[in-house]
Amino acid sequence: MRGALILTAFFLLFVLASLLIPSPMFPGSFFCALIGQAVNEYAGYLSAVFNGVFYSVIFWLVFVIISKRLEEESST
Repeated sequence: MRGALILTAFFLLFVLASLLIPSPMFPGSFFCALIGQAVNEYAGYLSAVFNGVFYSVIFWLVFVIISKRLEEESST
């Protein structure tokens, strides 16, 4: 349950940050460039979603790894 909250919170945080920061952020801008001109109108929003997914999954994985290590230490 906590993992889902962490994932959602960081997803929303990075989507909002990507929308508010005027310069393109990696990897969202890279993926939009790979897709091409077809998404030119929505590139900013699509880039923000890509960034939100990418960075929230990274932070979620870090959270899961750290919480498992803490649980293992407390059970021994």
